[in-house]
Amino acid sequence: MTNSQQLVGLDLQIYSASWCGDCRRLDRWLSAQGLHFPKVDIESEEGAAERLEAATGKRGIPYFLVNGERFVRGYHPELPQRFDGDLLINELLAVTK
Repeated sequence: MTNSQQLVGLDLQIYSASWCGDCRRLDRWLSAQGLHFPKVDIESEEGAAERLEAATGKRGIPYFLVNGERFVRGYHPELPQRFDGDLLINELLAVTK
């Protein structure tokens, strides 16, 4: 099993928007891994942006909602490439325990 396959079966939703570069980067990575999760478009779903900001204190996207309870950032602004798949997998799995 590859690292990304550990995410199969998790209850994940992705809060994102079509204009977001980090969201597009995440989409490409997920597609390359053969992973697909439901998306919540913060631009078109009423109240989605407000829910995200209330829960995280942030306006940046993408974010994963894990098990309908906890948000995990889907990007890594501290890294030059702004994303690391292995780091994301570890962060998502950590909140499911």
